[in-house]
Amino acid sequence: MKLETVSVRIGRDVEPAAGDVAPAIHLSTTYERDADGGFSRGYSYTRERNPTRRSLEDCIAALEGGVDAIAFASGSAASQAVFSLLRPGEHVVAPVESYHGTAKQLRTLVAPAGVECTFVDMTQVAAVEDALRPNTRLVWVETPSNPMLNLSDIEALAGLAHARGALVCVDNTFATPVCQKPFEFGADLVMHSSTKYFGGHSDAMAGAIVVREHGTWAERLRDHQGTAGAVPSPFDCWLIRRSLTTLPCRVRAQTANAGALAEFLQQHPQVERVLYPGLASHPGHALARKQMTGGFGAMLSFCVRGGRSAAFAVAARTRLFTRATSLGGVESLIEHRASVEGPHSVTPENLLRVSVGLEHVDDLIADLGAALSAHADPAS
Repeated sequence: MKLETVSVRIGRDVEPAAGDVAPAIHLSTTYERDADGGFSRGYSYTRERNPTRRSLEDCIAALEGGVDAIAFASGSAASQAVFSLLRPGEHVVAPVESYHGTAKQLRTLVAPAGVECTFVDMTQVAAVEDALRPNTRLVWVETPSNPMLNLSDIEALAGLAHARGALVCVDNTFATPVCQKPFEFGADLVMHSSTKYFGGHSDAMAGAIVVREHGTWAERLRDHQGTAGAVPSPFDCWLIRRSLTTLPCRVRAQTANAGALAEFLQQHPQVERVLYPGLASHPGHALARKQMTGGFGAMLSFCVRGGRSAAFAVAARTRLFTRATSLGGVESLIEHRASVEGPHSVTPENLLRVSVGLEHVDDLIADLGAALSAHADPAS
């Protein structure tokens, strides 16, 4: 099935009891046992399994082309579940530039548990190869990266990792399965902050890990879900599953807006540089054309001439872009990232990250243009 059909049909069966076309929300925390003490209907306690969550997981797995998906209460809970696969004395390679929350987990939760962590420039395959060790068990990839939209070669990194018996997990939150399918390039696991494009409306929090094949790793992730207990609520699962029906339409429309906005910003005299994989000027553009086969995504960043204060001033002058963290919603957001990333940030102080929404692109261009022009002429 094509992506649009998967997004509408998988996990949205007609409800057998009353014939509901719209899926019901299964709120119950516990389920009736059979007379002999069994659970022939497949559910015993909602932390371990819930019908609404199962529908969401089925759809996410199908969208990514995996065999199963495991849903969590947040993207951070999902990434931590992957890190729980590591044991003391083992080693993980991760990007030096990535979502700061992931890097913080590795530094403050994973490393103290006896797992070695090496942060490298993952745009350089040779740097990753040099960082691999006999005890490397995981290579964590984020492409495009947050917030500088750097590209990592999934296929090349998977080849290196697999030759040493290591897993590859790709954070595909920015690209979504609409734009990029990491399993096609050799990834073993795909991670999502479902809060973002999967939810799409800034009103539900969740995360997910998709597995390429059944086996020990999938079983351990499923066991972690039930044992650690960081599961999304049935209502959040229902909201996100409902939003997935429009995922391909939303992401493609947002991507078109982002491309037009990037072209505009690239020509503006108050913009130092634009970071967007769809631009021919992007250093990873050729790689993006190879592995982002569905489009270049709806995230972009740009650096404002004049430094940190200039970037804050431009963000403050926008009227349609909301100054807020997060991304992937129908509304456009703008944020100064270095100020929220902490002491390990490598983000330029004049960088603004933009999550492009579904407003008309002419209005978005006019809004940013006015904010940048006012920065050029403070008297205005």
